[in-house]
Amino acid sequence: MSFDKVLNRIGGFGRFQKTLYVWICLPQIFLAFHMLVTVFTGAVPPHLCKSSQLLGDGGGSWVGLNFSNASEEICPTFQDGQLSQLNHSDANIPINEHLMTSGSCNGGWEFSKEVFLSTIVTEWNLVCENATLNNIGSSIYMSGLLVGAVLFGALADKYGRRITILIGLALQFTFGVGVAFAQTFYIYVLLRFVVGMTVSAVIMNAFVLGTEWTGPKHRMLAGVITDYFFGFGYILLAGVAYLIRDWRKLQLAISAPGIVFVFYIWVLPKSARWLMANQKHKEALDLIRKAALLNGKPLEESEIELCKSLKNIENLEHHQKYTVIDLVRTPTMRKQSLILFYLWFVNVLVYYGLSLNISDFGMNIYLTQMIFGLVEMPARTITIFTINRSRRISQLVFMAIGGLACLLTIFIPDDLSVVRTVLAMMGKFGITASFSIVYIYSAEIFPTVIRQNGIGMCSMCARVGGVIAPIISLLRNISHHAPMVVFGLCPLIGAALTMFLPETAHKPLPDSIDDVEGTGVRNTDLVYI
Repeated sequence: MSFDKVLNRIGGFGRFQKTLYVWICLPQIFLAFHMLVTVFTGAVPPHLCKSSQLLGDGGGSWVGLNFSNASEEICPTFQDGQLSQLNHSDANIPINEHLMTSGSCNGGWEFSKEVFLSTIVTEWNLVCENATLNNIGSSIYMSGLLVGAVLFGALADKYGRRITILIGLALQFTFGVGVAFAQTFYIYVLLRFVVGMTVSAVIMNAFVLGTEWTGPKHRMLAGVITDYFFGFGYILLAGVAYLIRDWRKLQLAISAPGIVFVFYIWVLPKSARWLMANQKHKEALDLIRKAALLNGKPLEESEIELCKSLKNIENLEHHQKYTVIDLVRTPTMRKQSLILFYLWFVNVLVYYGLSLNISDFGMNIYLTQMIFGLVEMPARTITIFTINRSRRISQLVFMAIGGLACLLTIFIPDDLSVVRTVLAMMGKFGITASFSIVYIYSAEIFPTVIRQNGIGMCSMCARVGGVIAPIISLLRNISHHAPMVVFGLCPLIGAALTMFLPETAHKPLPDSIDDVEGTGVRNTDLVYI
């Protein structure tokens, strides 16, 4: 008896699993907070160059300066001995000699407090020549997710899912609170990097723990439920940020409640599948008996069958070992692997590229955040109905919708901010739906013998997309529309490449690389992820 059959025997999604998913889903809200909080804590308010010598009376009064016309993009520049641009609207203010010779704002900046009381930008003057530090900081945070996926993935395989999740939650609380008290920008970035590592630790291992306890028929639905809670955190963040306009207090508000997860020490179960694979038979059987009782399906003499399933799992360890090289060793497997790597990269690139730059669309930042969060719900729900008809067509259509919507924004004038936001929202809808599909689609394309390696490499490519996403916004220095051109063209290329992937709906999963290459005899039993 396989472990999946054991799960079906005790209840693939009974009371035990539903309770487990409550514990898995709650942290997703806080993961969304940490992933997207820089939309508000890293926002750039309108600002003016502040220097006492800039004022005609030689004083430091800023009465009468109009922030409404202050640009976030225009900075002092020195051309042909003259100051060509300055970030204020009062043309009659004299320019100080040092400013004219250095081409910089030596007196610091005055920031509008109409929307934000403080952000990391206002605290550390991350504008003009320092503006790129803000984007680099976000990119370093995303690098933390990449490092965390590798580090905590290995720790979870060795020490278990449960302990890794607990460590991740503890570190997330500690370093998340620490971010709120960072005294320098570089300490802030370092602490955020660690928070990024913990996000990977929790989100990755919570998904695996839930999957390993859930029967095959319910895994897709359970995954969508988890995504809903992330979307709820997306929406809730808009409300929390609206009420708390100081970046330190906001950071504290999203981190300090993490202390409540201390009770997970007593309620979060281990993975019976992991215990069996690591020869901890008695503990695994005790957990399975507990799950069976809670599900109202107590075991009788099935321990013998469980031992047989254990032998099946252990025997897999003696089969041929496969590495990531096998993903590109043969022609068909290489083609499919490279396309899937690209799809994961693009989905995360555009998803976070749009999510972290909502201020570019010209509408109220809090309203836009809420709308982008609301879009998550129907986008993830619609995939439940489309994916069973065709994986390939669903992937292609949603990527094309995302790409086309992003491209269309470049033709909309800046004064039509509502239209631009609606198109961006459609782009976010398409990419969110595409991202929900690509995980299931990938798991069905990669053969069993190398599926874990394939998904691991796809995840790494996705993290690279996350690292690059904040940097793409720097292309605005070249052209105002450049980021949206990238976010539009990349998914369209991905949609075209999807045509070269096989259809996997209602077809048996490939077990070996020979099955992919068409030279093996495939098991005709239908198996679904």
